[in-house]
Amino acid sequence: MDKLIIDGGKPLRGKVRISGAKNAALAILCASILANEEVVLENIPDISDVQVMIEIIKNIGAEVTWLDNSSLRVVGPSRPAADPPCALVKKLRASNLLLGPLLAKFGYARVSLPGGCNIGIRPMDLHFKGLASMGARMDIEGGYAVGRVDGRLKGARIYLDFPSVGATENIMMAACLAEGQTVLENVAKEPEIVDLANFLNCLGAKVRGAGTDIIKIEGVPELGGCLRYAVIPDRIEAGTFMVAAAATRGHLELENIIPLHVEPICAKLREAGVDIIEDYDVLTVRAGGMLRPVDIKTLPYPGFPTDMQSQMMALFSTVEGTSIIIENIFENRFQIADELKRMGARIKVEGRMAVVEGVPGLHGTQVKATDLRAGAALVIAGLMAPGRTEIFNAHYIDRGYHMLEGKLRSLGAEVARA
Repeated sequence: MDKLIIDGGKPLRGKVRISGAKNAALAILCASILANEEVVLENIPDISDVQVMIEIIKNIGAEVTWLDNSSLRVVGPSRPAADPPCALVKKLRASNLLLGPLLAKFGYARVSLPGGCNIGIRPMDLHFKGLASMGARMDIEGGYAVGRVDGRLKGARIYLDFPSVGATENIMMAACLAEGQTVLENVAKEPEIVDLANFLNCLGAKVRGAGTDIIKIEGVPELGGCLRYAVIPDRIEAGTFMVAAAATRGHLELENIIPLHVEPICAKLREAGVDIIEDYDVLTVRAGGMLRPVDIKTLPYPGFPTDMQSQMMALFSTVEGTSIIIENIFENRFQIADELKRMGARIKVEGRMAVVEGVPGLHGTQVKATDLRAGAALVIAGLMAPGRTEIFNAHYIDRGYHMLEGKLRSLGAEVARA
């Protein structure tokens, strides 16, 4: 069951509910091991990345139970039962977010260097630098990231050379149990950072400034529980459906959405000629006529998200004129270009820049997903293209999209799994 089959050429129409945010859920699951009492998490997407993270934290001693199809009960470990299993850690980049919580709560962390999609180099140096500034001894030992600290971590002033989401999250979680105040400067400002901070505060942490350039954390001796915390909607899933609506010249209503979080995507789609109407937690996307080419440059939030670049490339492959995409975050994000060219796209990649010359249309063929967002882009291309598109390596898509085929079928698409 690792192939999606799409018979494309039909506009998407109808309503679709956006699931909880993958990247927020993964960080919050890691943070839940800091709690000394029960935690109940809602709006959790049942996707493969979340399933892997659940297995990882269960292996280190947490109790995790599904209460329904989107709610989890988590009881953190009183002491670590074992190191996070290497075989599971290798499947998931976000597993590096266990370093901070384990080090802060137990004084020791040993985590295999993580895996995830092959979209570029994502070094651990900023994570190490921040934790070391708080008094931890950080080393690489036989392919493992190892941290040790005698007693509690100490609050520190830490400047990140790049506003890394992972480093911001790891250091922020560790600082919650540190002695004294920690000040993080030049931090990531993504909505997932704010969601993590709100969750930590529900546990009794004292985190201020999330969503701005500076986050201040007053360390506390311990964190309690939280009987109800709902994860934010997934802005990348929302963006993917928005682009799919535009690409198929369809008309969609997206429910369970925070419009502010997708504003960078809305701005570029509007620039291209797509009609978008915002109404509290509902977004209506309509594209009927000719679209215009647009230039895109990926940047940390609130800039245009790198996780939406591949989907936009698929869209603009059939928009008359020239669109230019500059990728500033991950250097391997243009692997999707070769697969789109198999479908008839005209794309030239030069380093971190892709030049997309719009063609009259794509055609269905056999392609393969090279990473999560490339897989989503190929789904969009398949929905646009008349004929049959077969997308291999569908397991990449399963990492970040909950019930994607079912949602697409409810919108009129012909999608099957084989």
